[in-house]
Amino acid sequence: MTSKTTKRTSVSRRLSQTVLQDIRLFATDVDGVLTDAGMYYSESGDEWKKFNAHDGMGIKLLQKAGLITAIVTQERTRLVARRAEKLAIPELHQGAVDKLSVIRDMAERHGISLRQISYIGDDVNDMEALNAVGFSAAPADGLPQVRKIVDYVCRLKGGEGAVRELAEMILLSRIKATTKRER
Repeated sequence: MTSKTTKRTSVSRRLSQTVLQDIRLFATDVDGVLTDAGMYYSESGDEWKKFNAHDGMGIKLLQKAGLITAIVTQERTRLVARRAEKLAIPELHQGAVDKLSVIRDMAERHGISLRQISYIGDDVNDMEALNAVGFSAAPADGLPQVRKIVDYVCRLKGGEGAVRELAEMILLSRIKATTKRER
């Protein structure tokens, strides 16, 4: 039997397209994925995060295509809640120490399998969830041990369009599947 690491690095493009076509729920981490992993603080104690508008549009396009969208993060900030509200993300899970449990719970509540979930993360606290889902990804600047286990390493960095890149892959696979069925 092959290890998960071996399986992940040998996923064929054809298999990936098939897996992507079946995705029903798209989940993402925040820091290092939707943001550049920087944590900005002012002298007055304000905290800032920079979100990428292209990533936000990618999430909106997934929603328009009928996918459930989710944020699963260990952090707990009002900034993330505001971003989720702005993007109308129905599944916001902050303070998630055990991300895999959160993802399993979402799958159960929505009546889907883990294989129908795509998750993008960048750090060691994402690895268990990344190993469990149907299609996993990491931004180009994700930690090396994370990039090693995922199905896809984005060309773009966290906070610089990695989420949009993955969203477009999922959407393109659905368009290709529809086109094939219509022939």
